[in-house]
This record gives sequence, C-alpha cells and structure tokens, in this order.
Amino acid sequence: MTLRLYDTATRAVRDFVPLEPGRVSIYLCGATVQAPPHVGHIRSGLAFDILRRWLEASGYDVTFVRNVTDIDDKILARGADEGVPFWQVAMRNERAFTWAYDVLGCLPPTYEPRATGHVPEMVELIDRLIEAGHAYAADGDVYFDVRSFPEYGALSGQRLDDMQPAGDSEASVKRDPRDFALWKGAKSAKPGGLAAGTADHGEPQWATPWGPGRPGWHLECSAMASRYLGSAFDIHGGGMDLLFPHHENEIAQSKAAGDAFAQYWMHNAWVTTSGEKMSKSLGNSLLVSEVVKRVRPVELRFYLGSAHYRSMLEFSDEALAESAAGYRRIEGFLRRAEESLGDGPGATGLPPAFAAALDDDLGVPQALAVVYDTVRAGNAALAEGDSGAARRARDEVVAMLDVLGVNPYAEPWAAHADDGAARRALGPLVDVVLAQRQAARERKDFAVADALRDGLASSGIVVEDTPTGARWSLAEES
Repeated sequence: MTLRLYDTATRAVRDFVPLEPGRVSIYLCGATVQAPPHVGHIRSGLAFDILRRWLEASGYDVTFVRNVTDIDDKILARGADEGVPFWQVAMRNERAFTWAYDVLGCLPPTYEPRATGHVPEMVELIDRLIEAGHAYAADGDVYFDVRSFPEYGALSGQRLDDMQPAGDSEASVKRDPRDFALWKGAKSAKPGGLAAGTADHGEPQWATPWGPGRPGWHLECSAMASRYLGSAFDIHGGGMDLLFPHHENEIAQSKAAGDAFAQYWMHNAWVTTSGEKMSKSLGNSLLVSEVVKRVRPVELRFYLGSAHYRSMLEFSDEALAESAAGYRRIEGFLRRAEESLGDGPGATGLPPAFAAALDDDLGVPQALAVVYDTVRAGNAALAEGDSGAARRARDEVVAMLDVLGVNPYAEPWAAHADDGAARRALGPLVDVVLAQRQAARERKDFAVADALRDGLASSGIVVEDTPTGARWSLAEES
C-alpha cells in the first residue's frame, strides 16, 4: 500500500511521493522557548517522531529539521520581567525542551538550528523579496506586501479582505494593515544582541542595510528551512495553531522569493483540557517534568501518541492512567513470553494490517488495535503451549512498538525495563518466598500470606496473582 498523508494545502489525503526517490525531507516548527514545555507543547514532536520512524521503517532515508525559535517578543518580555538577557531565558527553556524530547524517546533531529544563528540567511531572503517587489522598507522595519502575492490566504482558506490587520508592528507605516513584518527596526539605542549586551539588557539587534533590528518570527523558519533542506522539500509540519498566520506567511515569503518550498503541509491537533486548548494559565501540573513524576515517561508517550495526530486529545489523569494500564498489559505479555520461551525478541516483519493503518495518514489508533489483537493471540498461544505462535506474536508486537517509539527493549526504555540479570539472580529466592506464601494461602493463613507479599513489595518486587499462579516483576522506579 502507498503511504497517503493529509495535506492541509489541498485539504485532501494524497499519495506521498517524495521529491527524491528513497529520501524524505521534513521541516518541523519547533519550540519557541519562552517557557518550559507542558504536554500540549510536546505533542507535535511526538506526532512527527512517529511519522519519521514510520518513514524510516518503510525504507526511506529521512532528513529531519526541527528549529528552535530563540528570539521573539514573548522571550524578550520574559527576559525583561526577570531582569535577565533574552538569551538566558531562551537557553534555559531550550534545555527543558531538549530534556522533554529525550525523556519521551523522540529521536534527535538531523539538524536543530536556532533562529539567532541564521540572521545572514534572513537578510539575504529579505533582499530577494525587496528586489522582486514583494517587500518594502519603512522607518527601519521591512514588511511583506501581502497584496503582491495573489495566493495569500490559500493555505488557511481565507480571503485577504476578511483578514484582521497584522499586529506585529506599527500599522501607520504599512501600505496595507495586513502586511507583516520581515524585519523589526531597533526601538532602543542600546544594543542587546548576542555580541553586545548592556547592563539593562537592551533589545537585541543586528546590523542590516535597513538599519539595526531583529528578525520577524515568520521569516526565521523560511530562512532555516531553505538553508538545511533547499528551496524545495517534502513535508512541513507543526501544530494547527501555526497554520495562520505563521505558515501562511512562510509560504508567501518563500514562494514570492522564488522557492518551491514544502510539497506537503501536515498539522497536528491540540491537547485540550476541559475542551479548551492547553495553555500556561493551567499552572505547572501539566509540565512534562511534573507529569513524568506521576507516570513513567514511556506511558506518557504511549498516551500522547495513541490518538490520531489530527484529532484533539483531551488530557486527564484518568485517561492517562487507563492508557498506562493498557501499555502495562502489553509489557505483561512480553514478560510472560520471555519467561515461557526463554529468549528475547527476534527480528520479524510487521503485520500487514499494522502497515496499512500507518500508510493511511498515520492511523495510529488502528495500528494500536492490531497491537492489541496480536497480544491477545500471543496470550492465547502461551496458554495453549504453542511456542511457535507465541514467539511470532511476541516478535511482531516488539516490531510494532518499535515503530511507535515505545519498544521496551529499545533505548531509552530498556534502561528502565525489568532487568533480566537481576531477575535471574533474584528468581530462586523469590520462588522460595512465593512457595511459602502459597502454602500459607492453602492453609488459610492469610495474615502470613499478606505479610510475605508485603515484604516482597517493600523490597521492590511486585506480585501478581493470576489463574495460573503468582507472577512477579521488579517495581518501576518512581
């Protein structure tokens, strides 16, 4: 089956045909690092990590670029509030985002450019736009002339005359109130750029032919995308909140400069709470760093990645706990299979139904249904003593989890999974205690049985009573 993806630009599911056979180029709008990430921020990184993993599993060589917006109005405002340079705010929160991506098992990007490192490319792009008649300088600012680009509004499906004025600079100097800023002239005489700080941390600025200033947000991504992926690339991704004006403006300035730019536009939906888009006003309880104190990181990833990327995900601790329990049931099957079969997973192909689900616009919910069906079949095979069918199911489950980024045998989860060496060393001792507990249960001495179980629990050993007898595992670290 051919991979098909929903393209926001055409509002249709299209066959995916890369510009270069066997190779895929992706640009994902990354974090604006004015604050540490909550679970809503991180969904985009997870969704496109699954896409990347599926493309690689399908045989493609993927170049994946995820930028860092380390200068914008919000970062400057946060720095002013704290009395520190903007770059101190940006670096602190960039580290927090990197930690969150890593702790949730996202593969590192091929390139991760910062906006402040690419001002020369931005200046060059502005030059091209001015020369082509699509941009103009005014009082130290430079604006994109939206009326010069007839396709403006096509991505978001809006008519120019129905749009609100752009609120990123002074309207009085614009030719049209909807023109957006490519370059923002310095409003302070004191430079506060990367190379020239002042005691009061003045506004950052760089020298340009139009005077000192700093780049507009939309310009940054166009310049970085073309720098690392060329004038034409395959997929541009991001959250649906970026569709307008950010992505609309990226298209306008890149295509007006003569670049073909992205061939497919993909947008993931929000994480919501009580039906509303998740925001910083909800406090710290939904920061990634806080949520992973309540559940294992792999369980949070499993939950955030389980819905279709274009569907809203309503976050609640109850739903998270239910999803985590589902993941633990999958782990339980893998643990029982290893105990019964006496070996670890081997390489195998993916079930056709799983591949078909992901080829259909990255249908993770349908793909997970295949995972659960395979787990049920594997459990039945274990109960029947069919080692061949059990081994095949085990290997298929591991292969599918690997594509979804939640394979318990792979990094980073392998370091936190049950340790095989520890289990082998503890096994004979735990078996003696479990035998004593079973004898106590048979003579109805439940106080002793409970005490033995509690003693194991205090030593980090979890006992699960099943129809076929007691099973044990090492407790996960909190």
